[in-house]
Amino acid sequence: MLAITFGASTAWAEEDITLDTLVVSSDWLGATQADPRTTPGGRQSLGEETLEAGEVRNLEDALARVPGVHVQDETGTGILPNIGVRGLSPRRSERVQILVDGIPAALGPYSNIGVSLFPVTLPTLERVDVVRGGAAVHYGPNNVGGVLNFVTRGIPYETETQLRERLTVDEATGHLLTDSYLRAGGQVSEQLGLQVQANLVRGEAGREHSDTEVDNFIIDGEYLIDDAHSLDGQLQYYQVNAELPGALSPDAFERDRTDSQRPHDRFEADTWRGHLTWHWQPNADVDFSWRHFGHRSDRTFWFGQHLDKTTDFHWADPAASTTHVADSPRAFRVWASEPRLALRRGDHTLMLGARYLEERVDFDVNRREQASGTTNEVRRWDFDTQAVAAYVSDTWRLGDSGWTLTPGLRYEQVEMDYADALGGDKDDNRAEEWLPGLTVGYEASDAWYLFANSQRSLTPVQLAQVTNPGDVANETAWNHELGARYTAGDWQASSTGFVIDYQDQVVKQPDNSLKNLGRTRYRGVETRLGWAPAGGPLSLEGTWTWLDTEQRDGEYAGQEVPNAPTHLLNLHAAWTQGDWTWNLNGRYVAESFSNAANTREETANGGAGELPDYWQVDTSLAYRLPVAADASLTLGVHNLTDDDAYFRGVDVSPVGRVPLAGRAYSLGLDMTF
Repeated sequence: MLAITFGASTAWAEEDITLDTLVVSSDWLGATQADPRTTPGGRQSLGEETLEAGEVRNLEDALARVPGVHVQDETGTGILPNIGVRGLSPRRSERVQILVDGIPAALGPYSNIGVSLFPVTLPTLERVDVVRGGAAVHYGPNNVGGVLNFVTRGIPYETETQLRERLTVDEATGHLLTDSYLRAGGQVSEQLGLQVQANLVRGEAGREHSDTEVDNFIIDGEYLIDDAHSLDGQLQYYQVNAELPGALSPDAFERDRTDSQRPHDRFEADTWRGHLTWHWQPNADVDFSWRHFGHRSDRTFWFGQHLDKTTDFHWADPAASTTHVADSPRAFRVWASEPRLALRRGDHTLMLGARYLEERVDFDVNRREQASGTTNEVRRWDFDTQAVAAYVSDTWRLGDSGWTLTPGLRYEQVEMDYADALGGDKDDNRAEEWLPGLTVGYEASDAWYLFANSQRSLTPVQLAQVTNPGDVANETAWNHELGARYTAGDWQASSTGFVIDYQDQVVKQPDNSLKNLGRTRYRGVETRLGWAPAGGPLSLEGTWTWLDTEQRDGEYAGQEVPNAPTHLLNLHAAWTQGDWTWNLNGRYVAESFSNAANTREETANGGAGELPDYWQVDTSLAYRLPVAADASLTLGVHNLTDDDAYFRGVDVSPVGRVPLAGRAYSLGLDMTF
């Protein structure tokens, strides 16, 4: 199975790029082919035109433009994104495989797939590749919702420097958030290229108790050994220190949605990440790569608790007094080795890959009693995980018929050893799955491309599930797609129908307990329509997703799955006149339920109840400055109508309402020279 690399040519048609030659690639997400329309699955790439737009505050704003993607902006600063695809829960982005330059971003790629440390900042990216189906054979595990690949900026051939500064001011509070970015790099010699990036975020978002500091430093290098061999690598240090405003009680939300009732909630984390890849490509039909990657990461949440047993308050009720403050430090040590080979012979392209990965995790919880100041160890768990994965696929082009068939098979074996250093308990879990897939593509004409695929996915048991009673272990699902894509002249359109059949889906309840919903089904349709006349000033784009979900087993059989809006709509318009560019974007999210019971009336503490629908409208005006070859000044207005919608609490503050970020204004300066 070959893939395509998408570039940005207009605000809506960011899938068009012309390539002169077809070169086989061992990286499915990074591969290229002569006709970029022929991707056999739901896929869209967001390029710099979108990522650098003035109305895009963070990655959540950008990703929400992709059909089927649902985001919940918890912090307003982008440090803890909540990204859901096709109705799967957005909480901690745990239902989608998130990659950075093709490498898993999760702290524990097998044991801790929730992204509770997100080592990505928006200015460091040149594109985001959103693959909603068809990638499960090549990228796993945890790919039920697809694959999101965040691609950092490559090393330019000519030496260049980029400076970017952005100031965002919240209207209601006057809080200021600064985002400073510097990039410098280029070819040091004919063989060596180097680049350094630095991104610093400082200030507060639109709520009280939201002070944030982020440092993101990246060094890239590439070395051309000879015409067939090369090396490339990256070293990154990322750290964040942030207050978390958390959820509000319904009463507090109505009084002042910019307030915070969680004064003890905060988050600290740092990570060293690195990778090194050897490439061997003797000709256009053979490509071999061998990548080694790893990270050393530490993260800690502090959060208030109400543990007075004489009251009926939930431990995380934002209206309750704080009796204890807990902290949950986690230490992760991960390394992996991953060879890949792509080999083309005639009408067949064979892709083979394997990976060995080890994880070591310290999973601790401490609790301090406020009245006495006494601190106790509540949990000290140790986990060791070893995982082996392998896959093979064969892309078979049936001559000049326009048909392409790609059968594939992935093998996953995961072993997790658990030890309780306080209680003395020990346990282990083993998962071994064969995950088949089949992708079919048909190029019916120059304008029409049709596709279908079916693949099986695995989500292995997670750290927090090991000690839970009941069947809350490994999860599997079948993913099916049927779609069509049309590209002709000024028009581009696509429509994709999908079905996800889950077996033993495990969800987190508002009290942080785990529940096995049994079988669940997600089905829907994603559509996209764009119009952008060549050389014309105006471009228009619209996306719409219809979703139907159902719990098929247990006490809530027939009910909807939580956090799955029936409709997602995004409308975008761009107007360019000379050096001026104006963008207007509107996003609609329909109602959804926040728990498996589909509770409609909101509970007194805001822990459950139907979530409201809302519109979020953003706009920006950019002016190209004459002071450099590539320089612009941008003014953005966010949540123009100041919609006051909300979603339910997340993670350490699971009860209550989390407000949609209010109206804010941003001013950005970007220069490359």
